[in-house]
Amino acid sequence: MNPAKKYDRFARFYDLFESPMEMKAFSKYRKRALSLVKGRVLEIGVGTGKNLAYYPKNVEAIGIDFSKNMLKKADERRRKLGLENVKLLYMDVQDLEFEDNTFDTIVSTFVFCTVPDPIKGLKEAYRVLKPGGRAIFLEHMKSESKLLNVPLYLMEPFIRTLLGTSLLRETQRNIERAGFKIEKVENLFYDIVRLIVATKNKE
Repeated sequence: MNPAKKYDRFARFYDLFESPMEMKAFSKYRKRALSLVKGRVLEIGVGTGKNLAYYPKNVEAIGIDFSKNMLKKADERRRKLGLENVKLLYMDVQDLEFEDNTFDTIVSTFVFCTVPDPIKGLKEAYRVLKPGGRAIFLEHMKSESKLLNVPLYLMEPFIRTLLGTSLLRETQRNIERAGFKIEKVENLFYDIVRLIVATKNKE
C-alpha cells in the first residue's frame, strides 16, 4: 500500500496517535518553525493542519497534501480557526502544479521522512521557491550517532508498515543534494529532530 493510502486510512486516528509527542515537544517546535515564514507560503504535507494555528496573519499560504482524508481534517481545523489567508489543495510534492519561482517561503514539518522519492520532492520545492527565498524544514532523520540510531532501527519496521515513514533518512544531506544552501541548523531533540533553514540561490 502506498503512503497516501496509508494516511487516508489512518487520518481519523492520526492526531490521537501523535498527541503525546505533540504536547511534549512538537507543538513548540512547530511554533518556532512557523515564526520564520513570510510572504507567499507553500506548506508541503499540511496533514491534519497542526501548523495552521501558528501562521502569522500577514502571510498568504497554500497547504498541500497527498492524502484527501488528511486534508479534510486540515480543512475542519482551518474553518474552526477562521483562516481566510490559507488555502488547501490536494497535491503531491513530487509533482507540484505551480509555476517556477512562485513562493517566498516553503515550509515542511515532519514530511520528507514519508515522501516516496524525497530528492524529487525537494527538487520540486526548490523549483517553485523564488530565488533568494527561504525553506524551513522541521524534520526527524537519522542521527550522526550510531548509538542514537539503535532505537530508530528498532522502530523502523513498525513505523514503515503503519505509515510508510522512514526514521532513517538523511534529510539534511538530501536538502543539499536538491540544490538548497543550508543557512542554519538547530538540533531540537539531539540531532534526530532538526530545524533547518535553507535558501535558493539568487539568479
